[in-house]
Order: sequence, then C-alpha cells, then structure tokens
Amino acid sequence: MSRFAMLFPGQGAQSVGMLAALAERYPVVGETYTEASDTLGYDMAALINEGPLEKLDQTEFTQPALVAAGVAAWRVWQGRGGPMPDMLAGHSLGEYTALVAADALDFSDALRLTQMRGKAMQAAVAPGEGAMSAVIGLQDDAVREACAEAQAEHADDQLVVSAANFNAPLQVVIAGHADAVATAGRIAKGKGAKLVKALAVSVPSHCALMKPAAERLQAHLLEIPLRQPKLTVLHNVDAQPREDIDGIRKALVRQLDHSVLWADTIRAMRTANCELFIECGPGKVLSGLNKRIDKSAQSLPLSDTESLRQALSQTQSEDE
Repeated sequence: MSRFAMLFPGQGAQSVGMLAALAERYPVVGETYTEASDTLGYDMAALINEGPLEKLDQTEFTQPALVAAGVAAWRVWQGRGGPMPDMLAGHSLGEYTALVAADALDFSDALRLTQMRGKAMQAAVAPGEGAMSAVIGLQDDAVREACAEAQAEHADDQLVVSAANFNAPLQVVIAGHADAVATAGRIAKGKGAKLVKALAVSVPSHCALMKPAAERLQAHLLEIPLRQPKLTVLHNVDAQPREDIDGIRKALVRQLDHSVLWADTIRAMRTANCELFIECGPGKVLSGLNKRIDKSAQSLPLSDTESLRQALSQTQSEDE
C-alpha cells in the first residue's frame, strides 16, 4: 500500500453547519461534540450547527470548534475501518488535532488548550492594531525582503511585520502591526506581487506580536500531560517530528510567534514517500494548497459522506 498522510485544517476552515452530512449519518460526530460541550461548558453542537457565525469566528470559540470537528472526522474514519496514516500534520491550530489523533494529547486537554490559546492570542493585540495579508505571486525571499524593508521604514514607531505562513509556492501570508503590514504589501507589489489581499482576521498570528500569548501558552502547557505520539507528527515550525514530550511542548510554543512552514511540511512528507494526502475536517483549503506545492501528489478532503467514501475507497483499494 502506498504511504499516506492525514492533515488537519486550521483557522479559516470553519463554517456554520460544517460536517453536517457526516453528523447526520454517524452518531460519533454528535458524541464528540457532546464531549466537547461537557469539557468547555457550552453547547458545541449548537455553535457548530447553528452559529451565529460571528461567534464561531471569534478566536476563542473557533479554535476548540475546529479541534472538535477534526477529531469527529477522525473518529468517523476510524469507525469506518480507515487505515492508520503513515504521517500526520496540522496547519497551525490543526497541529493540536494531529496530536490528539497521534494519542499524544487528550481530546479534552486539546479543547482547553486551544480555548486558552485563542483567548491569549486575542488579548495579546488590541482590536485593529494587527493585520494579516496574503501575498500572491512573489517568491519567499522577496516577501521576506518586503517585510524587512517595511519594518525598517517603521523602525521609529517600533512596528513589526514578518512572513507568517509559507503556505505554498508564490503564496505567503504576512502578519504584524496593521500599518507595517500595509507598507509591506505596497513594497511587495512593487517587487512584482500579483495580488496582496487583506485577510479578515482579528488576530495577527505567527509573528512577534504573539510573544505574550506564547509565554502564556508555555506556562499552561507545563500543566498538560503529554505522551509520546504513536504516529509521526510533523510540526509547523520546522517540518520535523518530535520524539520527546518536552520537544512537543517547545514546538507548540514556538509555533505561535514563528512562521508556519506548511509547504516544507508537505515536501517532507513527499520525500518520505507519502503519495496521498487526506484532509480530515471541514473545508478543502489544504487540498488546494497541496496542488500548488506538488502537482504529482493526490489530495482528498474528508468532510462529508461522499468524500469519506472516496478516501476509504482510495486507501482500501491500494491495500488490496
């Protein structure tokens, strides 16, 4: 059987009614949401199925909701006899879901951690102070140069901007103070970027502004029991696995105020001979990025009954 990887989406994949088709057919989805409700003290199923979207989009609710959805999809996969993947990874927040799937982190602890992480991220930057933009059509080094030049231009005000997500070739997200992000976008266009698009986010993730949130997360993680993962999980900060628990903690903390190296993560999995990627959870964002990273790799979503059938058929037919 060809090697395959399971991927878990991060913020931006959420929508009201996500995984509704799976929930209708597989009771384990509702059971997973009930477990999340009991852990966090509010009705997770109602939030996911009914919204309102404004609440679901609030970082402290988005993060545990996506963990719950990702774990629910993973449990459906297991319940249907889906084979164990050879490798796991999650985009930003999705890394916590990957660690749950690898049995390195309890589901309930992942919910509490990501709720706390969301609150800490929101508290780290005042509303309107930070921003994120997607830079399309520019090489990674040119994006880094644009950020460095913008930061130098705003040095007197001590404003920061940096590359936050290396999502795919010619697709990099930048983050930092709103004015510095705008300046970096202007400079990037001058360097040949085809498009600079402001993202509708309330928190500038994966940049120096998240340092206070990272410090809070570090303190909180010391109280959370972790185990050695039973499956290989590649971490966002360097596209490498961690063999020890302390290494996992450090990778999760570092991820919050450092860049997400998603393209490198997928390339590392391809180098390890993973030929199929299954996006376990709502949306198809990661599958779209993967096509840009490596056109020869096959990517499938796993977010409804039909995509589940296709993913099962693909992995089981390879096993025969």
